[in-house]
Amino acid sequence: MRIEQVGPADAARIQACYEVYAAALRVDAPGDTGRTERRFGDWMADGGSGDPREAWAVSGQDESSVAGWYRLELPDKENLDRAYLDLTVLPAARRHGIGRALLRHAAERTAAHGRSLLGGFAQQGSPGQALARAVGATAGLADIRRVLELGPPTAEKLPGLREEAGRAAVGYSLVSWTGPVPEELIDQVAALYNALSDAPHDADSAPEVWDAQRIRERVNANRGRHGTLHYSVAAQHDTSAELAALTVVMVDPADPGWGHQMVTAVIRKHRGHRLGLLVKIAMMDLLTTAEPRVERIATWNSESNQHMIAINEALGYTILGQPYIIYRVSATSLLG
Repeated sequence: MRIEQVGPADAARIQACYEVYAAALRVDAPGDTGRTERRFGDWMADGGSGDPREAWAVSGQDESSVAGWYRLELPDKENLDRAYLDLTVLPAARRHGIGRALLRHAAERTAAHGRSLLGGFAQQGSPGQALARAVGATAGLADIRRVLELGPPTAEKLPGLREEAGRAAVGYSLVSWTGPVPEELIDQVAALYNALSDAPHDADSAPEVWDAQRIRERVNANRGRHGTLHYSVAAQHDTSAELAALTVVMVDPADPGWGHQMVTAVIRKHRGHRLGLLVKIAMMDLLTTAEPRVERIATWNSESNQHMIAINEALGYTILGQPYIIYRVSATSLLG
């Protein structure tokens, strides 16, 4: 079994990896559209996060096809002791040792980069979860995907929820923008990203620390890549002019029926004013005008993030598919 690196410029190989991804998605997560081909290619080539990454694949029955692949992300600011893994095997090629071979190879690459821990998500009940358990990986937090259908039932709820949020948010105004964060707001948006650090996360995983330069390099530099559109709505404190809450939704014109929730954050000292609900409703109003083809919005929440789950359920979000559980394992243990 030959495992070869997939370079960022190797369009044919990345396309073959996408075909494996799409086939696995149809079997493992029916109803989930996942990444479009263009977004998948971008994610494989450079990831979008700014962290170094590499990808490797096993050929299928002929050299032009792929039977399985993995992508290894190597954070370069926090959590320098670990690497994050995405691994997928073609359904028709499973149970032939490909997953284990790729996992061992990923462990070798993790160790070669001076990292000791390998982490990644596996869907509950999936072959990935079975593999994680078989190699003794430790389970952490579970993330659950929810979807909001933007039909009449949702529209009927909004006036009452908008009034409720408006009463609680007296003294705050809404601002919005499309694309990169405006330079005059960039420090405040960095503070909002830092507010995500108290969201549920694994105890041994350090949250990201944001400043203006990181927003420029790892948010703004990727906004609009390959035609994707990013819409931002923020709540601004009238007295201080401070941004107190933010929500961001991405729309890929290649799949215009879906909006993808990227970030929702509220600064701690401004919590208790229903600002999360306020900006999410305002985002739905914005999308109605800016992206009328969007029929549903997808979001992810940690299973223990009860506050945000309550907001989403009030809006009408429902669970899609099985939870994804983060697993971590010592790279050394996989090489023994």
